[in-house]
Amino acid sequence: MLQDPNLRQSLAISLGAIAGVVSRYYLTLWFAQRFGINFPYGTFFINLSGCLAMGFFTTWAVEKVAIILPELRLMIATGFLGAYTTFSTYGLESLALMRSGNLLTATGYWLGSAILGILSVQLGVIIAKFFR
Repeated sequence: MLQDPNLRQSLAISLGAIAGVVSRYYLTLWFAQRFGINFPYGTFFINLSGCLAMGFFTTWAVEKVAIILPELRLMIATGFLGAYTTFSTYGLESLALMRSGNLLTATGYWLGSAILGILSVQLGVIIAKFFR
């Protein structure tokens, strides 16, 4: 049964997704308890750290590691990071901030996430290039 690559890949993605979504949930709670709910700090941090991790891992896995199991790549990039990052929540929270009349805050969140997310991916790429 585990000889089937489709089953192995599906299991790898699922296991990674469980860990990613649980991490996202508890980090979101922690940020809300620590900093309040007037700004989506948890989602902001998760999007940026997820972008950084995606840039680092994909660069490291492709350029620096001679052999990495495809299932491990899928577990981390597709499963964990795919479930961990919350870009759909980012869109929903941006809209909520706009609808509540917090246009300056909404714009800062919207642009900050996008711009810093891209820069974080690039930083992850740069950091990964220093590893053997």
